[in-house]
Amino acid sequence: MTATARITELPNVSLYVLALRKTLQEGGGHRVATIGLKDLSLEIRASADSLWAFIRRDGAGGLAVRAAFLAGPFEWTKESPESGETARVTLSSALGEHVIVFKADGDALDYVRITVDFTPTAPTLIPFVPRDLYPLDSNDDPAGAKGRVEAGQRGLNGGLVYFHVDEPAFGNVLYFQNLTALNDYYRATKTKPDGAVGGEWPELGYLLPSPPQGGIASTNPLPAGKRVTLSDAIIVIRHEASAQERESARQFLQMLGVAYELIDQPRTEYRDWIDRAERTLRDLDEAPAATIRHYGHRYVHPYTAAEYPDIMVQMSIISALHDWEKWWGKPIPLKAEFLAGIGKFYDPKLKTLRRYLPNVGSDKDADAVDSWYLYHPMINLAKLALDGDKHAKALFLKSIDFGVEAAHHFQYRWPVQYKITDFSVITEAADADCRGQTDVGGVYAWVMLQAYALTDDKRFLDEARAAIDASMGLRFNVNYQANLTAWGAAACMRLWRITNRHVYLEQSYVYLGSFFHNCEIWESEIERAIHYRNFLGATCLQDAPYMAIYECFDSYAAFEHYLDDSGPDLEPAARMLIAEYCKYALDRAWYYYPDTLPPEIISPKQREPNGYVDRNLSFPLEDLYPDGQLAGQVGQEIYGAGAAFIFATRAFHHVEGAPFRLYCDHFVRSMERTGGRSVTLALDGGETCIAGLSLVRLKRHRLTRTRVTTIDGDVLRPHGSSEDRVDYRVPANGRLVLTWD
Repeated sequence: MTATARITELPNVSLYVLALRKTLQEGGGHRVATIGLKDLSLEIRASADSLWAFIRRDGAGGLAVRAAFLAGPFEWTKESPESGETARVTLSSALGEHVIVFKADGDALDYVRITVDFTPTAPTLIPFVPRDLYPLDSNDDPAGAKGRVEAGQRGLNGGLVYFHVDEPAFGNVLYFQNLTALNDYYRATKTKPDGAVGGEWPELGYLLPSPPQGGIASTNPLPAGKRVTLSDAIIVIRHEASAQERESARQFLQMLGVAYELIDQPRTEYRDWIDRAERTLRDLDEAPAATIRHYGHRYVHPYTAAEYPDIMVQMSIISALHDWEKWWGKPIPLKAEFLAGIGKFYDPKLKTLRRYLPNVGSDKDADAVDSWYLYHPMINLAKLALDGDKHAKALFLKSIDFGVEAAHHFQYRWPVQYKITDFSVITEAADADCRGQTDVGGVYAWVMLQAYALTDDKRFLDEARAAIDASMGLRFNVNYQANLTAWGAAACMRLWRITNRHVYLEQSYVYLGSFFHNCEIWESEIERAIHYRNFLGATCLQDAPYMAIYECFDSYAAFEHYLDDSGPDLEPAARMLIAEYCKYALDRAWYYYPDTLPPEIISPKQREPNGYVDRNLSFPLEDLYPDGQLAGQVGQEIYGAGAAFIFATRAFHHVEGAPFRLYCDHFVRSMERTGGRSVTLALDGGETCIAGLSLVRLKRHRLTRTRVTTIDGDVLRPHGSSEDRVDYRVPANGRLVLTWD
C-alpha cells in the first residue's frame, strides 16, 4: 500500500494533525526531559517548530500538548525548576523568548499544568497559532485515537473542553485554560477568547485568539520587551471514564473542582446589601418610574417606566419582599399592596395565571407565553402558601392543574413559546442549539414538589419524577436559562430526599454540570470589564453574551435549597462549586447597580421598549458583559430589584444581645448560642476554600472586642477593622466559635 493510499484512509484532519503524526513517526524530535507521574509519564520534546509535552499511560495511549508554537527554528534550554515546579524550559528564537513551566501532581486525580510566557524581541503580530491538544492512540498516532467530546467552551464562559478517550482506554480528560492569566494578551491585541477552547476531534484545546486576517493589517501588536502569558493550561485526567451521563457529570464536577482550586480566585469584598435593600424598597415605593396602577391596584414595571406588568415580575418582587418582611420581623405594607392585585392575572376560563393583565396593549400577543413563564410565578406563589398565606395557596391550587395539563401536552419537553389558549407552538426551538426550553422540566418539578408539600397528594410527586426522568439523556445540553437549571438541580436533590432513589442525586450532577459549563470561570479585564466583576458568573441563556442579575440571584436562591437538602453523600466538588458560586454572586452582583459604575461605561440607549437607565434609582442593570461592552444595553431591570432583599436576608444574621450583625458570604448552616456572649457557627463550603465573615456595628452601638476561633482552638486574626466593622477570612468548611466582650 502506498503512502498516498494510507493518508486517504485517515479521518478528516488538518495539516497540523498530519505534521504531528509524521513527527511522531520519525521519533518526535529531541527529548528535553522525561518525568514519571504515578501512573502517567510526562515527556517533553522539541520538534522543528514546536515544544511538545506528551502525557502517556503505559499501553493506553495519551495526549500530545503543544506547549509552544514558534513556526520556525529555535533553541531550547532545560532550566532548574523553581519551588513547586516539575520542569522549566526556555526557548530562544527570532520571535523572542518563551518560558514554559510544567507542574504536575495530584492525589485522587492527576493533573499537568503548562504555563507559557512570551517576551517579544520586537512589536509582534501573532497571526495564527494552531490548537494545542491531540489525543494519541497506543502507537502515538493522533489519527488513531477514538473518543467523544462532551462539552466545549460556549462563548466567553469558562475555557474548557471535556472529553474521554475510549480507544485506547486512556480515560476522561478536562482541559481548562485559565483565561484570567491571559488578560494582558487580550488587551494588547484587542482580542477576546470567544469560543476559544474546544475543537473537532482529534484537534482540541485552545485556539489563541488572533487579529482578523483581512486586507487591513492589525495595528495591535504585542509590545517589545514586555512579558505576556500566552497559555495557562490545566489538564486533569481520570483514568476510568464513564459513558453514562450521570457519572460523567459527577466526574466533570470532580475534575473542574481540581482545576478551580489550582487557579487564583479573586478576593471578595464586604457588600452592604442591607443598605441597598433599604434604598431599593424606598425607590420601589416612591419612584414614579417603578410602578403603575391598573384596576385600582399597584403593579411593578419590568423596566424603568417601561413594559407592561406581568405575573413573573410581580411575584418575583413580592417573594423578595416577603423574605425581607420575615427577616425584619415586621410587615412591609408595599408587599401587601402588590399582592392585592395578583388575582387580576388569573383567567377563570382557562384556570391559570396569565402572563399579562387583561388590558395589555395590542402591541403584545396576550396569549403568547414562554414555557418557563407559566411555572416560575408558581414557585413564588407556593413559597408564600407554604409560609401560611391562604390567598396565595388558593390561587396556586386553582392554577396548578393547568400547569400539569401543559406538561402532559408537551410530554415534558417544552418549546420556547406557545399559545396558552390551545398549546399551539409559536417558537419550537432556540436558534443557538435547535432545542426548546430544555430545563423547564426542572422548574416544573420544583413546583410539583411544592404542591406535594402543600397537599400531600402523590400525583404531584409522580409529576416531579416524570419531568426529571424526561430530562435524562440531555447530558451537557440541559441548560437553557441558568436559573431554571439551578432549580432543576434543587428539584433533583429534593426528590432524592423524598424518594431515597439515588438516581435523583446523580441526576442533580447533570444539571450542575450544565450550569457550571455555562459559567465564566475567569475574571475579565477586557476593556470596560475592568470596572466590574464577572468571576464565576453564569451567562443568563445558553447563547447569551452577558450575565443577568435576575438569573444570578434566582440561581443563588435555588442553590440555597439544594444545599439545605444535601448531606454527606453530596459530591464534595459539587458542594464547593455551589458555595463558591454563591460567594461570588454576593460580590459581583453589586456592580449591576448603575451608581457603582462609571457613567461612561453605561449604554446611553436601551433595547426597545425597555425604558432608560436612571443612576439615581437603586435598581440593577440587566446586563454585564465579560468582553467589556457597554453595560445596561438591555435595560434597568426593576424585576431584578429583588436581588438586594435575597442577598441581604441570606448574608446577614441577627445575633441577639450583640452590638453587631454577622455577615458571611457563605450560607451559615447553623448558629447556636453557646454562652452569654458566644455563638458557634457551622459553614459547609469547600474544604480548601475561604469565607468572608464580618461583624457589622448596629446603629447606636459600639463594637467591642471580638474573638473568632476554629473549633480546634486556632485563633483567627481579623484582616481589617474600623469603628463600624471587623472583617475576617475564615475556613469555608467547619465550625467556628465567635465571642465578644
